[in-house]
Amino acid sequence: MTLSRRQFTQLLAGAALTSLLPGLGDPDQAQRVARAIEQPSRIDGEVIDYFRRVLAEHYTADKMLGPRSLLRPVLAQIDVLDELRRGAGTRHAASLLQVLAQYAEMAGWLHQDLGELDNAMHWTRRAAEWSQCAGDCQMSAYLLVRQSNIACLTGDHAAVVQLAGAARRDTDALEPKLDALAAQQQARGLAMLGEHDECFTLLDQAAETLRDHPRVSRQDVPVYLHSYDLDTLQEQSAVCHRAAGRADTAAAILQAQIGKLPPNLTRDRGHLTAKLAVAVAQSSVAEPNRAAHLGHEALGIAHQTGSARIRRELRTLDGALRERWPDDTDTRTFHEALISL
Repeated sequence: MTLSRRQFTQLLAGAALTSLLPGLGDPDQAQRVARAIEQPSRIDGEVIDYFRRVLAEHYTADKMLGPRSLLRPVLAQIDVLDELRRGAGTRHAASLLQVLAQYAEMAGWLHQDLGELDNAMHWTRRAAEWSQCAGDCQMSAYLLVRQSNIACLTGDHAAVVQLAGAARRDTDALEPKLDALAAQQQARGLAMLGEHDECFTLLDQAAETLRDHPRVSRQDVPVYLHSYDLDTLQEQSAVCHRAAGRADTAAAILQAQIGKLPPNLTRDRGHLTAKLAVAVAQSSVAEPNRAAHLGHEALGIAHQTGSARIRRELRTLDGALRERWPDDTDTRTFHEALISL
């Protein structure tokens, strides 16, 4: 899945990455990066800032394209940054390690969205190592939340609570938005363990924190936190409502959040639509046709983006439809479409 350093340099020089990620723009800067790759001792703050801007573009593109299109360039950039780290000397070591940790976290996320959980955890732990070396305490805490998120997909709900709790251990030093995110993740684990009162208490605390801190307190916190807000918390709370037997509430939340999404965020729309389909199938109102229709919509996006998270929700939907309405035509049609993907 990776590119060689020479291939990546050629992509920079030929502006191929600019065409892949519109907005990166500056050919002179791309040449500057290419020269630093060939001679790491020439690295400077502008080159490091270039990689930071590329990473921000990756986060934006991920919401539209999903993991399939982005994993290869991200892994290539990690290889290049690691080569720069080896040859740049001590002056820029901390900055390079910080950026490396951010890219490795992104690689972990993309593997997670592809359903490759072992690779996701591998890259998240590599990111944790680099963030520790960089002395980036905020990123180190954020990576505990990311490991908690991966643990949720493996079914280790105790680890979900423990890892997110560890991220919150020193709340006085923690970026408030990060504290809110860790509380939300801890609440998710508690919901899966059946500890619903504690779960919703934490969600209320997270909402209060985000109301008091609508913006990040410093610009160098993990990229995701810049866009983490009350709407995101509300959307992520839907899984807790579902686990607590409140599928109707979860469906209302997800429907409202889908209505707020910009039309170009294809992968995110597919994921929320799949989660809405599950909530509809589990709700007190018998709407198998609507649930199956939403499932078909999300299925097309899963195929387009390669998102295993969408497929995971759709497998849950398939089970719910077949349990409640096994003889329904829409149930059978959706099941056949799912297994053919």
